[in-house]
Amino acid sequence: MTQTLDASIRAFRSRFGGVVVTPGEENYDKARSIWNGSIDRRPSLVARCFTPADVADAVRFAQEQSLDISVRGGGHGFSGASVRSSAVMIDLSQQNLITVDPEARRARCGGGATWAQVDAATQEHGLAAPGGTVSHTGIGGLTLGGGFGWLTQMAGLSCDNVVSAEIVTADGAILHVSEDEHPDLFWAIRGGGGNFGAVTSFEYRLHEVGPIVHIGLLFWGKSKGAEALRLLDEVTATLPANMGALCACLNAPPAPFVPEQYHLVPGVALILAGFGPAEEHAALLDQTKAALPTLFTFTSRIPFTALQQLLDDAAPWGIQAYEKAHFLGGLSPNIIAVITDQMPRKTSPMSFVPMFALGGAYQDTPHDASAFGGDRSAQLLFNMTAMSPNAEGLAADRKWVRDFWTRLTPYAGTRTYVNFIPEYEEDVVRAAYGDKYDRLARVKAQYDPDNVFRAAANIKPAR
Repeated sequence: MTQTLDASIRAFRSRFGGVVVTPGEENYDKARSIWNGSIDRRPSLVARCFTPADVADAVRFAQEQSLDISVRGGGHGFSGASVRSSAVMIDLSQQNLITVDPEARRARCGGGATWAQVDAATQEHGLAAPGGTVSHTGIGGLTLGGGFGWLTQMAGLSCDNVVSAEIVTADGAILHVSEDEHPDLFWAIRGGGGNFGAVTSFEYRLHEVGPIVHIGLLFWGKSKGAEALRLLDEVTATLPANMGALCACLNAPPAPFVPEQYHLVPGVALILAGFGPAEEHAALLDQTKAALPTLFTFTSRIPFTALQQLLDDAAPWGIQAYEKAHFLGGLSPNIIAVITDQMPRKTSPMSFVPMFALGGAYQDTPHDASAFGGDRSAQLLFNMTAMSPNAEGLAADRKWVRDFWTRLTPYAGTRTYVNFIPEYEEDVVRAAYGDKYDRLARVKAQYDPDNVFRAAANIKPAR
């Protein structure tokens, strides 16, 4: 760090309303850390912002010093876009206030909140916003790129349920955006990623959910893997609107609800969440088991907040991770053949393949309603995830993910999910947004002509 920059940071610290953390300070490593333990980047400073005005100040300072900017909400992204070396990390984690209006069914949530915090606040009123599947995920990155979760079938994506937001743009302006205010920018931030500014709050539409929901886990051993995948393709294609489904190829977790003799056994799982009548949920589970007997089954009534935390242990903070994804119209025989051949090639028992069932409200949302680039007609978002506690295991399974992705490419569409793009490639980002890319580039040119916010899946401003 040069003496000139040191002096500039000292001057910034003296006037800044938040907290500045720099290299060499005791809490620097904690401040720069993110969920993905394979990411080790060293920003020039971390600006912990308590207010939107703090964010605007940090944005202006970074540009005055010709420093790159990254924005950290929950810090949960696989790509590590929330931290960059020799940059200003704008940390929103302290902006996590959540206000719920149960009569209007709305929640205003600070941009640094996690889904666990949102769920806790909204469930006090028997309400929920569609969030992710790991509770310590931040709401910002997930929502800006789309946002899949247990409620997608019933209520759509996270970004589909945003009714307004507050955003700090590249010029330091603090804007309120909605269908009536800056509608072009409002359209763009719902799916267009972190390309347009730092979002300091979201207002979500809420839905009646819980507080108790139904959960069922069906598990088949790898010897029945192909049969199970064919069955799950049929089940998810006709999933009722009041249920959510996650299919996965994985090693059975060493969890209390898994019989000990099956801990870490490889196989195929269906997790079925029910938000309607218990009888309807039980009937679908019984029908599925009757079609193909399971190795083991677990069913329970649990709080919705517990459902949202169900996969937390499978994605612990600090794990080393990498992922790629495809949208698939279904599981054809050729795709199933690739899956059953590729799954035994992974190294780490933590690496797995979750498949997010899409339908219902997700498919009913008009294509042009938001900037979300994914295929609204897809049945499954197929995610290949490498996870390991050490670098050697991650290196092996990163190659496994890339090989898997390449083998499935002939059977997939050209679009992908921007939140699952592990490293920036311009052609991949363009393909992800398809016919929406040019419109996004024009909005980018209006609100960020110098491409200040470029740390994530970058959309370059139109020239």
